[in-house]
Amino acid sequence: MTQSGPGDLFICRNAGNMIPPYGNMTGGVSATIEYAVLALNIEHIIICGHSDCGAMKGVLYPETVADMPTVRDWLAQGEMARRIVREAYPEMTEAETLDVLVKENVVAQLEHLKTHPSVASRLATGRIGIHGWVFHIHEGRIEAWDAEQGRYVPIDEYDITSATPKPRIGQTGRGPAVVP
Repeated sequence: MTQSGPGDLFICRNAGNMIPPYGNMTGGVSATIEYAVLALNIEHIIICGHSDCGAMKGVLYPETVADMPTVRDWLAQGEMARRIVREAYPEMTEAETLDVLVKENVVAQLEHLKTHPSVASRLATGRIGIHGWVFHIHEGRIEAWDAEQGRYVPIDEYDITSATPKPRIGQTGRGPAVVP
């Protein structure tokens, strides 16, 4: 999918590609983010959801995970996306709803990612890029979140600078950046 070689990617996989907001849940995901940003000095973080996601089905239908308290608590990280889908897209089929939930969840997790101090400081100075992708398994295609346009675009039309908030502090750290 990424055409990368061994050692090119530092990967943290989890159910639903969830990123707990900083301080809500400490553990593997938060530690992985912090280590990747501060120790490895990574330049890009990609949150990648995928079509027909079982975790998103659990977010959409919480009653299906009611007897799994740990899973239920973990999937609560998708509540922002679930609520957006329920309120903003009421007239869709079940398949359409799941597709939109996958996409909204990636955007929601990007927002959660921004709450992590290591990421926030690097975003403020323009030293890291954050990206949201959705992989459509059956078609083998990727859509990327374009924050400037407020929509997903095919990966081949994606401008790598369009997903990350503009830095607000100059590279010297001495004051606000001049941003048109």
